[in-house]
Amino acid sequence: MLDILKNVFGYNSFRNGQQPVVENLINGRDVLAVMPTGAGKSICYQVPALKAEGITIVVSPLISLMIDQVRTLLQCGVRAAYLNSALTRTQYFKALSNAAKYTYKIIYVAPERLLSDSFINFVKSVNISLIAIDEAHCISQWGQDFRPSYLNIKDFIAQLPKRPVIGAFTATATEKVKRDIIKELGLIDPYTLTTGYDRKNLYFAVKKPQLKNEEVLKTVSNHKNESGIIYCMSRKSVEELNYMLNSKGFSSTRYHAGLSDIERKQNQENFIQGTNNIMVATNAFGMGIDKPDVRYVLHYNMPLSLESYYQEAGRAGRDGKPAQCILLYSPSDYRTNEFLIDLVDENESLSQEEKDDIKARDMYKLDKMRSYALSRRCLREYILNYFGERTDPNCKYCGNCIKSGHIKGYTPDEDRELYNKLKTITYEIAKYEHIPAYSVLNDAILMDMAIKKPKTLEDLKKVEGMGSFKIKKYGEIYLRILNE
Repeated sequence: MLDILKNVFGYNSFRNGQQPVVENLINGRDVLAVMPTGAGKSICYQVPALKAEGITIVVSPLISLMIDQVRTLLQCGVRAAYLNSALTRTQYFKALSNAAKYTYKIIYVAPERLLSDSFINFVKSVNISLIAIDEAHCISQWGQDFRPSYLNIKDFIAQLPKRPVIGAFTATATEKVKRDIIKELGLIDPYTLTTGYDRKNLYFAVKKPQLKNEEVLKTVSNHKNESGIIYCMSRKSVEELNYMLNSKGFSSTRYHAGLSDIERKQNQENFIQGTNNIMVATNAFGMGIDKPDVRYVLHYNMPLSLESYYQEAGRAGRDGKPAQCILLYSPSDYRTNEFLIDLVDENESLSQEEKDDIKARDMYKLDKMRSYALSRRCLREYILNYFGERTDPNCKYCGNCIKSGHIKGYTPDEDRELYNKLKTITYEIAKYEHIPAYSVLNDAILMDMAIKKPKTLEDLKKVEGMGSFKIKKYGEIYLRILNE
């Protein structure tokens, strides 16, 4: 287990909660793991996948996430593939044919594909040792991202010649959603782990500016050349804000449901690759986006619920480095959300009682969201209490606990200078290989390298995240910079 972790992924030890999940899956027990974004959920099923004899199927709801995960695995020397609508018919059947020959150790698949004849025939002909379900809360009608296609998973498992071990993973799940996941996936006596929702590297703040655009400009100026996401409630706001940022010389792009699929995909790719470092978007953007170096998430409007807010804000700082989550609040946001909640009355398929229940639930969540925006107590404590966790009432790292707004920095200036040089060479390699910079080496690895200053290939093994494949592929390039 630890050999795989070190040699393949470059980590010397497991993070909080990872080891018991890995051990249980390797020992053949089903698992339900609720771990915050950035806690390393994928390692929890990738290590058992590499230890098992057969093939691991990972069910994932988003094409962008699958492509990203496969790219990351290939960069670690792991044979992996994805099967989804991004492939042409010819590519799909070629990938299936390779998979049948055990070419891949890990295969990512969209839930919609599971019950197709071609896929069922394939899985019946090979040894499937593990099924991992990513974003498992999508199976629950009580979760905020319910996807009917997730209900196919149980039927799919039932058709397999032998039942594999099943691992379900999510970042957000209330007790009700957890019970739903266990029932709908048919998990047998699962080892259940909730590592908590607290992410100590995230700084939370609420601001109530007279002019929101000025606050936006201040934030993006403070994070020049760093990646950030700005969430807006409407497409109109996205368009106006994106136009304003571009006119002021910032490299921003946009994402909302009114754009064509091609443009959305291209804009997302430009953001992930680092061509544009600011993404202005509605909440249509982001689920499954695994970009670790997002340094701030700014909410231009207040979301409908704390669940949505925490999930969207949680796209910042996935690399474990300091990041900011700032909400710009105005009372009109509450009224707009109230109007959106009232739209349930227009849904003809629901009875009056169902409409009343949904409205009552959504208004409760909206009121909790507003209370967060107006709260004078510790913002981290407020969020964690909402999710059922008790914590210190003074985190010393949110806008209410430190009025000066002083944010934890990185490292001494000389390390920072070296880090910037390493970052520049990483961008050059990424450009040459046509992959995102973080797929070469992410910010956390570069920062550790700048601090430890390895001199030899052997020294590089001590840098967190430098597995043997990456050392072999890139080691000499980085050592040249470090030794200079």
